[in-house]
Amino acid sequence: MKILIASDIHGSEFYLQKLLQRFAEEGAEQMILLGDIYNHGPRNPLPEGYRPLGVAALLNPLADRLTVVKGNCDSDVDTLISDFEFVPEAQIYADGKKIFLQHGDKFDFDRLPKNCGDAFVFGHIHTGFIRRKGGVLVANAGSVSLPKNDTPRSYLILEKGELSLKDFDGNVLARERI
Repeated sequence: MKILIASDIHGSEFYLQKLLQRFAEEGAEQMILLGDIYNHGPRNPLPEGYRPLGVAALLNPLADRLTVVKGNCDSDVDTLISDFEFVPEAQIYADGKKIFLQHGDKFDFDRLPKNCGDAFVFGHIHTGFIRRKGGVLVANAGSVSLPKNDTPRSYLILEKGELSLKDFDGNVLARERI
């Protein structure tokens, strides 16, 4: 199964449309969103195309193909416009590998979750990467709308036991086997 993993939409209908185009072009069957779906957050500028209700309108039809992890900018009121649940964290098993998913406000590269398995995937810092820490593959999906540290807008593809970090043109920025 091919899974697209993204984070930090921050209410940008404009950039979510671009992500959904990548979702279709990648032929992914499922999408995991690692939080900060609707709200831009008090330290961030308004992203281009800021329209949280438009984001909900685009995501709600995909509810049966979504796993959505709650981010630090997501609130309980967000569930009122969502046809999907927000979960605090998730674990998936893909190709015999255990992958732990969290927004990144509780865990990060330097604070891995206990028993996180073979990989830890998060968002929150708006900077995409794939690196190893000991025996754990650690990946950050970057940001859909507000990338930081001169990194491009990015997302991850999980397929056949491999994580690929890609920019919005589909170029592979990093790739590693879990």
